[in-house]
Amino acid sequence: MKETRFFYVPNAEMQTELPADEASHATRVLRLKEGDELMLMDGEGSFFRAEVTMASNHHCLYNIIERLPQPRQWEGHIHLAIAPTKNTDRIEWMTDKVTEVGLDELSFLNCQFSERRNLKTDRISKIVVSAVKQSHKAYLPVVNELMPFKQFIADHPTGHRFIAHCYQEVERVNLFDELCCLPSSADALVLIGPEGDFSIDEVRAALAVGFVSVDLGKSRLRTETAGLSAVMMMQLAKQINK
Repeated sequence: MKETRFFYVPNAEMQTELPADEASHATRVLRLKEGDELMLMDGEGSFFRAEVTMASNHHCLYNIIERLPQPRQWEGHIHLAIAPTKNTDRIEWMTDKVTEVGLDELSFLNCQFSERRNLKTDRISKIVVSAVKQSHKAYLPVVNELMPFKQFIADHPTGHRFIAHCYQEVERVNLFDELCCLPSSADALVLIGPEGDFSIDEVRAALAVGFVSVDLGKSRLRTETAGLSAVMMMQLAKQINK
């Protein structure tokens, strides 16, 4: 059976043509032609069964046959905020994997010990789109620009908020244990620091505004591994608490 190919088309019902990059992939790589079926996703909860009406090297027109609304795969809002790694390949790898696992929002933090002070979020957004298509997710996660740590925690004053760190002198509870105590509909935000961890002042600042101090287990994890682990814990806790 031929694999169904998904294409990301914002406002798909209002369009008749694939975006340029998607059209190039459809016609030049997959060699789709008039009459071939394809599946569109709008990133807002709907898939669309469609038919190619015209294909050339740079354009691919379509006609929607059927709209297929998709239920959300989990309840609540899963939000990961993480300091990008010095090596961008590592944070890009993590972006791909957390999108496959499933989250609603991805933010990036500029921390005191950050080794990377800038990040091309347009590149990150493209990775998210690719992972959404690969994993057949109906909802496109929000990707936010890099933000100073203090501004970020000030902008998120409410909800179930956690900061993961490695300071032994600051009492911590296990993130997964805490998540399992929440209803499946609860929103959750987890902060992950840079390779050198958050500064102790950043941890204390987060605790002062209501974040919960947590660990991710007994192993000391790389930044990108910690980010992936946090999202997996948030997802697994929701499945357990259904």
